[in-house]
Amino acid sequence: MRASRLLSILLTLSVRGRVSAAQLAADLEVSVRTIYRDVEALSTAGVPVYATRGRDGGFQLLPGYRTRLTGMTADEADALFLSGIPGAAADLGLGNVLAATQLKLLAALPEELRERASRIRDRFYLDAPGWLRENDSPPNLALIAEAVWTERRVEVRYERANRAIGERVLDPLGLVLKAGTWYLVGVPAPDDGRGPRTYRVSRVLAAAVRDEACERPADFDLEGFWADYQRGYAERVYTDTAVVRLSPVGRELLFLVGTIAARRARTEMSEPDADGWTRTSIPIESVRHGHHALLQLGEHVEVLEPAELRELIASSARALTARYSAGGGGAGSTD
Repeated sequence: MRASRLLSILLTLSVRGRVSAAQLAADLEVSVRTIYRDVEALSTAGVPVYATRGRDGGFQLLPGYRTRLTGMTADEADALFLSGIPGAAADLGLGNVLAATQLKLLAALPEELRERASRIRDRFYLDAPGWLRENDSPPNLALIAEAVWTERRVEVRYERANRAIGERVLDPLGLVLKAGTWYLVGVPAPDDGRGPRTYRVSRVLAAAVRDEACERPADFDLEGFWADYQRGYAERVYTDTAVVRLSPVGRELLFLVGTIAARRARTEMSEPDADGWTRTSIPIESVRHGHHALLQLGEHVEVLEPAELRELIASSARALTARYSAGGGGAGSTD
């Protein structure tokens, strides 16, 4: 336990520079007296750590001191080599950097951990995108990443979900890779008061980094923003509801309407009637979306509400009936 704490103090000082005894004690959940004893132990072991007094005083390492990762545990070495996402690094133009970093890390590890880390890399591989989906490697991703990193405004030509195309200037705050798809989190410049929002990078048709510095909110936290955004995602997407009846086969086919919609439909399912049909509510994005989604269930669904959606489904059914009862094939058929 103490060895782990000593390593934590060493790494903290390496990364953060001067740190007070009180802050180290709070971070490691020990007493200030324990921190003084630990620092003395590090100094005795040859680590060039020294203290400065005063209001801004604390412990720090001599300039230029670097430590090898000899205190790393086996599980920590495993985690480091499981955490890399080579595809994402390549998308950002950092593929070679990642490879070089892993080589340096391997060289710094003790022999037994080096072998273990290599074995992990040979046996586990993270492939983030889902099945039947191509990797989302937008052509403007590297340029947008540059704007995020250099904190400069970016001008984009963007295609919205409804296919409308517009020009906008954004203060880029961060990039998120979700299920193989890249999203830019940014604020329109000038800010219209609505705060950060998300833009799918693959819908950016053109981009140019401006010389203007972006205005980044001092309290903005990308991870926290994305967590909040995900929690409200379903409510923003599914703005309407369809009331339907489902046959036993229809219930088995619910997965076709999407994971979230199917899960909600199952939670509100009534008991089967004498013919095995049940009644439930299915969240839909719109009447148009519900029309296409529920047609996948064929004759195993009956839409009850809304009336507009019921009529659209009925109209499609009549058209299909007419087409398939005409007695002939489509274009190009022969007698």
